[in-house]
Amino acid sequence: MSENSLGLTKKEYKGGPSTLCTGCGHDSITNHLVTALYESNTPPHLIAKISGIGCSSKTTNYFVDSAHGFNAIHGRMAPISTGAKIANKDLQIIGISGDGDSASIGLGGFVHLLRRNIPMVYIVENNGVYGLTKGQFSATADEGSTVKSGEHCYFDSIDLCSMAMTSGCGFVARAFSGDKKQLVPLIQAALNFNGTAFIDIVSPCVTFANHEGSTKSFNYVKENKFNLQEFGFVPKSDEISTDYEPGTSQMIKLHDGSFIALKKMNESEFNPTDYTLAMSEIKNAQDQKTVLTGLLYIKEDMKNFLQHEKTNTKTPLVHLEQEKIQPNQYELNQILQAFK
Repeated sequence: MSENSLGLTKKEYKGGPSTLCTGCGHDSITNHLVTALYESNTPPHLIAKISGIGCSSKTTNYFVDSAHGFNAIHGRMAPISTGAKIANKDLQIIGISGDGDSASIGLGGFVHLLRRNIPMVYIVENNGVYGLTKGQFSATADEGSTVKSGEHCYFDSIDLCSMAMTSGCGFVARAFSGDKKQLVPLIQAALNFNGTAFIDIVSPCVTFANHEGSTKSFNYVKENKFNLQEFGFVPKSDEISTDYEPGTSQMIKLHDGSFIALKKMNESEFNPTDYTLAMSEIKNAQDQKTVLTGLLYIKEDMKNFLQHEKTNTKTPLVHLEQEKIQPNQYELNQILQAFK
């Protein structure tokens, strides 16, 4: 079995067995994360996997068993990640969130982490539903789409990529969970970015996203059935994958037979350092009901939070001796005097 430059095999970047539904796009993302971390020669003991609550937040259990991990409360992945990175700058923070976790209860933390430019990889596994609580619309569900009951979404969706850009994020990308060829390099680039690297990944839910009328693919549960007991059965589905050239569009057939239109940016026609162009292309894709994938925007000459706060010390704060990080009594008195 081949090894990377650290002498580790790909197997050593894997985690526990998944308990998600067979065919879930989130498991595809896990596989791509394993590949990206292995090929990037990332030391497992310096990885910190942080998540909130939801199907997406279970992902952290499925890769790099030997890494640090913290499953936060709902919507609090961002502040926990901020604290972890400040305490130990050497950690490679990988935050895994969902569209419910980041676009609803965690929206404030999401925006403020981006504007502070915390050095980390921030991944949203986006399926447009609350899969953990039976498939209600999330804030990223598209206007006009339907849930399994047939109810239409009549709100505009929150576009996390455009929100990330307006919040000051310097690395913004969108991908499809089944596109390994595109997603693995995007994750590798994110791992090497000096700041917050945000990737919004469209990840089909095979259980609650497999019915006619959903833009993110639901299974439709028939109405008007009388059941003596409540049972659940999720049929086995194959992973959805694709491979197509930059600058082209591709119709992807989902588990229920419906289709989603993907469009991959062509780097010869698109400059990801052009903020105005990136925002315009995101809006055009929304109007055309396509999913724009690729590196949408990058700004590399930004100071991150640790550099601004001068906490990017040679020795991480967590390893400094107490007397070096805590002012003595004389210094405390001087500080108090300054406020009088």
